[in-house]
Amino acid sequence: MTIDADARTLPGERVAHYDLLDRRDTDYYAVFADIPDADRAIWDTAKAFADEVGTRMQGEWDAATYPIDLVKRMGELELFTDGIEHPELPHTSPLAAGLVNMEISRHDGSLATALAVQGGLALRTLAFYGSPEQQQRWLKPLADGTVLGAFALTEPDHGSDSVSLETTATWVPSTGSGTGGWSLSGTKKWIGNGASGGITFVWARVDDEGGDDHGNVRCFLVEQDTPGYTGTVITGKVSLRGIHQAHIAMDDVRLPADAVLPGTHTFKDASVVLFATRSGVAWSALGHATACYEIARTYATERMQFGKPLAKFQMVQERLAQMLDELTAMQLYCRRLADLETSGGLRPTQASLAKYHNTRAARRVAAIARDLLGGNGILLENGVMQHMADIEAIHTYEGTESVQALLLGRDITGMSAFV
Repeated sequence: MTIDADARTLPGERVAHYDLLDRRDTDYYAVFADIPDADRAIWDTAKAFADEVGTRMQGEWDAATYPIDLVKRMGELELFTDGIEHPELPHTSPLAAGLVNMEISRHDGSLATALAVQGGLALRTLAFYGSPEQQQRWLKPLADGTVLGAFALTEPDHGSDSVSLETTATWVPSTGSGTGGWSLSGTKKWIGNGASGGITFVWARVDDEGGDDHGNVRCFLVEQDTPGYTGTVITGKVSLRGIHQAHIAMDDVRLPADAVLPGTHTFKDASVVLFATRSGVAWSALGHATACYEIARTYATERMQFGKPLAKFQMVQERLAQMLDELTAMQLYCRRLADLETSGGLRPTQASLAKYHNTRAARRVAAIARDLLGGNGILLENGVMQHMADIEAIHTYEGTESVQALLLGRDITGMSAFV
């Protein structure tokens, strides 16, 4: 905290500023005490990046501007590989990828979402399903951040029911000596990096009467400067304000025959990518909750009321214990999640349970922290309100709370309750 130099002559403001954003490395159960040195080195790189950024993202968040230079910096530091196994990419274990996600989220949710979009969604889609030629051209530029990537699945009318997507990819036969190609038409919404000048992986339903994939969902690589593609930045957000998300309109976007990712044939292929990133949301929620708890704990020890620190009041200690209880459970979920993924034994519904638990818990931790800080809790400089707002976005994306509950319910009972 910073003591007001004029406090002797101007009573009422002994503390002019609280320094609440420093990392405290809370780990009450030593959940991360035994991680391998290679994973810790990658985690340390993420910490160093967060320290390098400092408080800049508060200003970017407040102004709703997207610092693309910081996204590219994460690429330079090889933070985008997100546990993806590919011979052309640096190896990052599921645990290291989770720790990176957690650390970036502890610092700023918008950068964490950029990390998830660039690495978890776009890079993973290309690595899993792209042709050798597509990978040769785009894999390394996506990995190092020199090209921004987007993953376009959600539509204005289809969020939780994205399996019902209406964007179409119509096969256009050759009329001359060419080989034919595709025409994409439709709209997408909430697409991170979708208006940032890079490439977009568009999931669309094939319209090709007589073709093997007619009616199926496939993925297409679209360069954003292709005629007919219009990405418009969505304004008015009160969450994740430091990353641009786009409303995309595609009106007869003409693509060559080889724009389709050959490894994609059904919606289940998109689900595989989403399943992998669902684990990342659980880690992200942990990062946000860690920040909120550490801010509240620091504030409680520094803030004086009724002649003593807040931390000396029983109610405050109980609230800190409640937050630590939630936080430790979240850490245990994430560590086990990484272990299961490393062994190849992670089931999709286990990732759903981790996401379901952790985003709900992060909401509770943020609410307690905001209340504990009193009026200071709504100031951007103190961090909690920004994390609280950003948690609302991760609570929704990659499958809402209700969708995760239905996935779990179906797994538990063997009966589907989806309409």
